[in-house]
This record gives sequence, structure tokens and C-alpha cells, in this order.
Amino acid sequence: MDITAFANRLGKNIKHLMKWARRNDIEAWRLYDRDVPQFPFAVDIYGDQIHLQEYDTGWLMQPEAYEAWLGGVLEAVCFVTGFTPEQIHFKRRERQKGVQQYEKTGRTGEDFVIVENGRKFWVNLDKYLDTGLFLDHRNTRKKVGETSAGKRFLNLFSYTGSFTVYAATGGAAYSETVDLSNTYLDWARRNFELNGMDSDKHRIVRADVFQYLQNAAAEGKKFDLMVMDPPSFSNSKKMLDILDIQRDQMKLIDGAMKLLASDGLLYFSNNLRSFTLDEGVVEKFNVKDVSKHSVPEDFRNKKIHQCWEIRHR
Repeated sequence: MDITAFANRLGKNIKHLMKWARRNDIEAWRLYDRDVPQFPFAVDIYGDQIHLQEYDTGWLMQPEAYEAWLGGVLEAVCFVTGFTPEQIHFKRRERQKGVQQYEKTGRTGEDFVIVENGRKFWVNLDKYLDTGLFLDHRNTRKKVGETSAGKRFLNLFSYTGSFTVYAATGGAAYSETVDLSNTYLDWARRNFELNGMDSDKHRIVRADVFQYLQNAAAEGKKFDLMVMDPPSFSNSKKMLDILDIQRDQMKLIDGAMKLLASDGLLYFSNNLRSFTLDEGVVEKFNVKDVSKHSVPEDFRNKKIHQCWEIRHR
């Protein structure tokens, strides 16, 4: 497979995106995402490091041929970006189900801080499959930061709490950040400290989201602004049930809307490519598809996620 097409595309992308990232003060962004089908990689820049992921296509190559091909890819990435091989963190993404997204890779790597729109986040390019920050949600994070002043904010399936960092630094009066993983809630705590957030006003809650929604409704909790970005599928042993987002969306959205103030707003998103929003959701609530605006420039032309604004009728 001719490496030239890959190198040319990298060069074309970096010309356009490097200027765009500098102009917008963005340190972490996607340079390449399977643009040339024969090179199924994602190349992400994180400050002065590169996160390089190979997607599992099921192709079969002889080990020697594969190593030579991969060597060519690494060489092209170094050549075009000016980064050294030591600055590249390589991972293979197997086709995965559910809980695997949280699994350790067996490497420790180093935590370092990147800045996005004036907020700081800890990332690690080696330790887990994901890095600690989902780059494709940058636009919605910014929206949350711009509209959260004085509001009560709820972050469900919060991962490392980046939406909450935006809400708190945008002046949210109060927030709750809910996830089931201790690892990611500890990470969120460190992100909160990094951004000087008040832990009395911004609570971290370890809970199964289904359970949390029931309890919060029973307690009469209300929020003005909410984000829910569930995984497509999860069979975590800590959960009571298996989560399947296509099947369970109505239950989750319904449960969240019970906590939403009458003039509040819920951002609901997920990255299941085949996902379709349930007709029942559209009939019951005021729904607006904002995917076109929520997917940022460096992910354009990719169906990376879908996002909706949901309000009470």
C-alpha cells in the first residue's frame, strides 16, 4: 500500500488545521481520521505529543509486511508533523464491546495537562484506550461554559468531568457529576482541583445512572442545564443491568427530564453510528438535532457523534 497518499493527506490536513487550532487556542485536536481507507488510523495532537490509533479492519497481513507498513506510517507521521518517534503514542483499537473502553492497556504512561478554551485537563495517552478528554465534544463543552452562569448543572455518565469543569468555570451555582467508575471520578476530582473549583458547590457522585435518576427524582432534585453522553453499550459488573443505548434511551431521557427545570435544557449525545432517536422522545419533548454544530472542524465529514437539545414542551 502506497504510503504517499497517506503522507499527502496528512500534509494537506495539517496545513489547514494547524492554523485553525492556533487561531482558536486549541492544544488537542484531530489531524487525521481514516481519510484514506487503506490507512485506518486516527492521529490526534495533544500539545507536543501524538496519539496514534489503528482501527481494527480485520485485514490479514503477514507479520513482516505489517511491521514494514506500520513503520512507514510512523515515519510519515514524524516527517509531516516534525514530531519524533518518542512523542508518538501508538495503540491498536480492537472492535470492542462495552466495558472495554475503560480497560487499562498495561502501560502506565505519563499524565500531563492540556489547555482548551482556558480550561485545563489531565490526559494520559498510554494508560487507557481513551485519553481522558473526548475531543469531539469540544463545541458542546464551550456551549455549556457560555450558558451555565448561575445555573444548577448535572453531568451524567461524566467520564473525567470535563463538561462540569466548563460549567463551573462558566459560573454554575451548583453541580453534580455522576459516573460509576472510581478511576474516572478520581480523574474528575483532579481536573476540578486543577481548575480551582469549589468541592462544596461541585459534588462528585459515584452511582449507576439509572439508580441515580430514580433517587434524585424521589428527592425532588432539579437542574437547569444537563449533559448526558452515555456509552453505546456497557456490561460493567457494577451496573444492575446491561446498558444498550438504542434500547434504553427512552428510560434514560425520561428519567433525566424528570430532573430538568421547566425552562431547562438537556444535551443528549452518543457515538453509536447506527443510533436513531426514539419517536417517543420526539413526541413527548421539544427536540432539536444540533449534531451539525456540535461536531467540531477537525471532525467534519465524520459521523463521530450525534447530539440533541431536549427541552420540555
